[in-house]
Amino acid sequence: MAELLAALRAMSPGEATAVLLAIAYLLLAIRQNVLCWPSAIASAGIFAVLFFRAGLFMQAVLQGFYIAMSLYGWRTWSKGDSGQTLPVTSWPVRAHLAPVAVILLLGGANGYLLAAHGGDALPYLDAVLAWGAIVTTWLVARKVLENWHYWFVIDAGSIYLYASQRLWLTAGLFSLYLVLIVVGYREWRGSMEPVGA
Repeated sequence: MAELLAALRAMSPGEATAVLLAIAYLLLAIRQNVLCWPSAIASAGIFAVLFFRAGLFMQAVLQGFYIAMSLYGWRTWSKGDSGQTLPVTSWPVRAHLAPVAVILLLGGANGYLLAAHGGDALPYLDAVLAWGAIVTTWLVARKVLENWHYWFVIDAGSIYLYASQRLWLTAGLFSLYLVLIVVGYREWRGSMEPVGA
């Protein structure tokens, strides 16, 4: 416990700012507020630097993807493909086989490459979580309800990943995310139009 308190005291202002912006992103995303995307862009920019310094290279690269997807999400949520507000949709279970396969295959291959070249703190976990977040961020931008299921698994793994690198506030953020994911899922499900409406 003393080590955790010392780590919290030594935390960088950059990490604290990134965490606050990430919380703002998720709270706004739960409410389907388009302003979630600028918060995500700012948070990802700060986290990119922090993760690179911590030796979590895939997590650092992932932040660049978050910035690009945030721009896409901002546009999509603002206008949708048809010029209308994008509704929340749900996919049948079989539709998730391809995204899960992509996450596992690309994450495994990427983890192997990171392990072979050294330097990454936890290459396989880092890579699988990064590819999971890439796929899931696209699901968020498309307002697919089940994105919340993916995030629960990804964020649970991320708690361990960040704590192992002593990014305590970031690990705490992902612990909070686990609670907010449940809230987000309920909010999005409640906003869906009933079938046959």
